[in-house]
Amino acid sequence: MKTFSAKPAEVQKKWVVIDAKGLVVGRLASLVAMRLRGKHLPIFTPHVDCGDNVIIVNAAHAVLTGRKREQKVYHKHTGYVGHVKSHTARQILEGRFPERVLEKAVERMIPRGPLGRVQMGNLRVYGGPDHPHEAQSPEKLDIAKLNRKNTRAA
Repeated sequence: MKTFSAKPAEVQKKWVVIDAKGLVVGRLASLVAMRLRGKHLPIFTPHVDCGDNVIIVNAAHAVLTGRKREQKVYHKHTGYVGHVKSHTARQILEGRFPERVLEKAVERMIPRGPLGRVQMGNLRVYGGPDHPHEAQSPEKLDIAKLNRKNTRAA
């Protein structure tokens, strides 16, 4: 029996929408990363983009467990010597782009490289409840039902 290897032309991508309100960031990110890579499919091929297109709404209302909201620090280097900027998760969630916490969590679970950048292009994250992708008729995926630990009260 020969090993199956999916070709990019054979892959059929689905659109999935996930409501992140009350969901734990790390658990949601791991499930989204799995969907983006296509590891939930029987035709998974490591070198082919065979994952789904994922839309996440209400990302601003995702929850961090424990004291991560105050203690988790995101670092960014500006490119100049000694210019490392640091922000806590609380500062980012209360700031202008709260969806970046979820984007970074998913990005760090995807392999780095050209294929990882293509797979991250299949992720759309919105802070509010609306998204402009109704024409793709995405199916709703309920992450809260999969495991009781996936949700937390804010």
